[in-house]
Amino acid sequence: MYDNGVGVLSQYGLTARTTCRGRGAMLCETETGWKSIQEFGGARNKLELQWQLQEQIIRSGAVQTDCPLRNEAGELVSQGEDGQLYVVREWYPGKECDTRSIPEIRRAASAMARLHKAARLPLRKEYEKESLISECTRHNAEIRKIRRYLSGKQKKNPFEKLLLDSADEFLEQGEAAVEELKDSGYERLREEARQKGCICHGEFNQHNILFCGGGQDTVIHFDKWSFDLQTADLYQFMRKILEKHNWDLQTGAEILSAYEKEQPLQKTELQNLRIRLSYPWKYWKLANHYYGGKKTWMSQKNIEKLEQIKSQKKNWLNFINNMDF
Repeated sequence: MYDNGVGVLSQYGLTARTTCRGRGAMLCETETGWKSIQEFGGARNKLELQWQLQEQIIRSGAVQTDCPLRNEAGELVSQGEDGQLYVVREWYPGKECDTRSIPEIRRAASAMARLHKAARLPLRKEYEKESLISECTRHNAEIRKIRRYLSGKQKKNPFEKLLLDSADEFLEQGEAAVEELKDSGYERLREEARQKGCICHGEFNQHNILFCGGGQDTVIHFDKWSFDLQTADLYQFMRKILEKHNWDLQTGAEILSAYEKEQPLQKTELQNLRIRLSYPWKYWKLANHYYGGKKTWMSQKNIEKLEQIKSQKKNWLNFINNMDF
């Protein structure tokens, strides 16, 4: 890709003056500023909607985005000489959010809220995210299946012993989250989001927010966008940050304060956020990765990840039970 992808710039009337590698893309300085070139393997219809979404966000003035560009033929996808398909996007050099810096975390949360206010399109059901109740119920069933498998295995390695020993407590937490979701106003919130055409970025984390010159904020990598409750983005960002801050209550309060300064949340939305944070996503992800793999060997890194999940459980539950910001 990195040798041949640059050639597609000619289809945009551009040439590369300098190039460097970015995250999964080639970054090129051209006559009209920096662009990124990335291999494309998705659905063109969804990319067209993504273009509409990102154009709308830019026009709103909420944040800058790495919007896909149309080539001279008016297409968003270009074929290189190597036969590979590429997408060329606007690019804005900047620095990623430093997860150790509360001011930068607040700035990222504020940018997310502004993005959310502008991220609206008429609902397209084929791009609607799965119901959270359905998703969590399915994950609970997967944890039970993995627990049965491990219980019946005679010889267990250290990772498997640790995974089995902690299965009951995390499954209990997952089942409690599903029951709370059913009793909450989730379905009403979901219907409200449908009516408004609310869209989630899908991967809003410290790597996908860039702080650029002139105080500009740029949100990148929209490929996982979907129609959903926007608390899904807020949950994902908060979990990533809070895991690095050992579920510190003050850090959580700072994130919510910065977000709500731009976009206040209803009580039911705050409840939905708390329920999302209470689900044992990281345990499920690690267990599912094990079960979907060879089930014979897990790296020391994965053992350390599981140990970290267990060691943070007390602070995690304390955070969930004291979310009263």
